[in-house]
Amino acid sequence: MSSGTRMLLHACCGPCSLELTRIFAQEDVEFSIHYANSNIFPPEEYEHRLSTLREHVCDPQDIELIEGDYDPSAWEREVAVYGTDREARCRACYRLRFEETAREAKKRGFDTISTTLTISPYQLTDVILEELEAAAARHGLNVDARDFRDRYQEATRISREKGMYRQNYCGCRFSIAEAQAQREAAKMQRDQEKHIRHVALLCMAAEGVSTQK
Repeated sequence: MSSGTRMLLHACCGPCSLELTRIFAQEDVEFSIHYANSNIFPPEEYEHRLSTLREHVCDPQDIELIEGDYDPSAWEREVAVYGTDREARCRACYRLRFEETAREAKKRGFDTISTTLTISPYQLTDVILEELEAAAARHGLNVDARDFRDRYQEATRISREKGMYRQNYCGCRFSIAEAQAQREAAKMQRDQEKHIRHVALLCMAAEGVSTQK
């Protein structure tokens, strides 16, 4: 990304924005942040993520923060209809939010759009890049469609050091249940592995094999 670019950066939350804002600043990109996330449920969660973004990212770096319209009813009409079909639902969700960012960018004279969603390994990155490029094309904008997943661990480390609020689900009401199911499955896997190790140790002891070095 060359200097002279004026970018509107769609941001999903504070922790995902930390590393990307650092990178873009180093590249001398002029950018503002667009918080357009009608998917987030409930409204209190939306406000919590917004305040975290403002307090830990925008205010300390003097980055302009543009808040989009929070319109859960539009999200319900255009996205929730896909229900538990995650790929279709997330694609529609990305499209809704990137379209809003692209319209805002065009209105305010930005020439490029991007998103912080590309740093998360938990998102559908290929779908994100497709929808981001499509939104940019519809409005005659350039796009920074880089995959930043290799920076996720660093962003996680810094956000934890700063004591930032780190949400444990993507944002929508469907993702709450999906994240809970994933946590329960991971716990079950850990419990099974622990049980297998315990049984193995008991078998070794029964065979008179010392487990002490």
